[in-house]
Amino acid sequence: MLSRIFPAWEWLRAYKKIDLRNDLTAGFIVGVMLVPQGMAYAALAGLPPVTGLYASLVPLFVYVLFGSSRHLAVGPVAIVSMVIFAQCAKVAPPGSPEYMNAVVLLCVMVGVLQVALGLLRMGFMVNFLSHAVISGLTSAAAILIAFSQLKHLSGIPLKSGHSILNLLAGAVRNLGEIHFPTLLLGLASMAVLVFFKKWRPRFPAPILVVCAATLLVWGARLDTSGIHIVGEVPGGLPPIHWPHFDFGLARTLLPAALTIVLVGFVESISIAQLIAAKERYRVAPDRELRALGFANLAAAVTGGYPVTGGFSRTAVNYQAGARTGMASLVTAALILLTLLFFTPLFYYLPNAVLAAIVIAAVIDLIDYKTAVELFRLKKSSGLSLLLTFVVTLLFGIEMGVLVGVVFTLLVFIWRSAHPHTVELGYVNEEIGFRNVKRYPGAKTFPGVLILRVDASLYFANMAFLEDWLRQAVYEKSGLQWILMDFSGVNDIDGCAVQTLEQLMRSYRESGVRFALSGVKGPVRDVLNRSTWPTLLEEHLGHPSLRQALNVIGAKMP
Repeated sequence: MLSRIFPAWEWLRAYKKIDLRNDLTAGFIVGVMLVPQGMAYAALAGLPPVTGLYASLVPLFVYVLFGSSRHLAVGPVAIVSMVIFAQCAKVAPPGSPEYMNAVVLLCVMVGVLQVALGLLRMGFMVNFLSHAVISGLTSAAAILIAFSQLKHLSGIPLKSGHSILNLLAGAVRNLGEIHFPTLLLGLASMAVLVFFKKWRPRFPAPILVVCAATLLVWGARLDTSGIHIVGEVPGGLPPIHWPHFDFGLARTLLPAALTIVLVGFVESISIAQLIAAKERYRVAPDRELRALGFANLAAAVTGGYPVTGGFSRTAVNYQAGARTGMASLVTAALILLTLLFFTPLFYYLPNAVLAAIVIAAVIDLIDYKTAVELFRLKKSSGLSLLLTFVVTLLFGIEMGVLVGVVFTLLVFIWRSAHPHTVELGYVNEEIGFRNVKRYPGAKTFPGVLILRVDASLYFANMAFLEDWLRQAVYEKSGLQWILMDFSGVNDIDGCAVQTLEQLMRSYRESGVRFALSGVKGPVRDVLNRSTWPTLLEEHLGHPSLRQALNVIGAKMP
């Protein structure tokens, strides 16, 4: 019973000492990675860097308690930070008390939505964000995030925005104001991060860059020559507070909250399920939604901002040998020690280094290989990716998600309204019935049209089937029978039954009768409740096309 409420109890009660070493190592590595990354992502969200540390502390404990994944590393992520800044900057200037209240309110809304969806068992909603939409969204978001950091990386006075055109125009317009010492420091930091990511991925390169750059700025007093630094980072435990609720503000923030819920959950569940499959344990989507919701509610009251499972950090956690959620507890303990004792060390940390950490982290999100592969496999999937990518670049992440989902659903609706319908003929070599367009030598039977519909029949696709039949009958001379292979029909609704009944009556007046074969049980149950048995007489229940052809007098070869 206790493990149903707190899934962590399942692995805690059976915890093995042999796993402790791996969990300690993995937790330490992820913690060392998360300290500078969390601060960088908080800055990306328009928040004080320490907010990223707050968001990496209590939410981690809460997720470990309620989550079903033993490896998911929860905390701030780049794409969520970008959504937060894009939406909250519309209602208040970044850094202002009103901005902070908007962020915390957004965090509460995300938490409440996730808990509610988890309780309602709505984890299946992740299926509405296809891989094509996610790939296009993350690739475009990575580019937007990288360009948004140019002002910190190069010292260019660049206005923030969520459109690539605005960012590019601002960068070109202020190109002459580059601060070269800042640019040199930022590029050097990026070079080190990219080198270690490629050749030593488990090495905590962000900490190396942070320490080296901080010592350089402090020793050479580069902050006096125009290099912007983080400044004072508050230490101690996170403050406990609750946002001021405003209905109008909540309504404004709702699109961002829904975007964070969808995108954050997809990012979390995809990597969590991948690792769980390798380690042979189960991740429950609904339970993950609730756990992430509780983590975000905890973040809201402890000075943090919306969190989710990070793809790269989770991969590092797993590769470093994590066995259970104990690794995340070790990570949280390291964050706590940093807040209690080490925040003064970040005073001279350059903003350019935080920008370099963000850019180096999101480079891998630009996924051109998936785009090429999807266009090669299915153009509609490639178009879905491309449309999401372009809209996100031009209008922001929320609009990209909306357009991508709507386009994907429209493609799905169009396909279901235009089901794959073919005329069949007999192929001796295949010893079976095949599509006559793919097999030009297939034998057709005089006076008989054999057709197969590879989809469930419902009100939206009956017009297509009616038109298809009309054209096929027009091209067939001396037609006496329409033999429908129902082996690909898994379901049928009442409207489809009525439409087919009308077609049967209409064609019967012209001397054309219907026969069915391969009707599945659930479909047969619906048909038996209609007047079909009377219309079709004895021709409703043929188990195969062979038997149906023999009964209606068309001899098999």
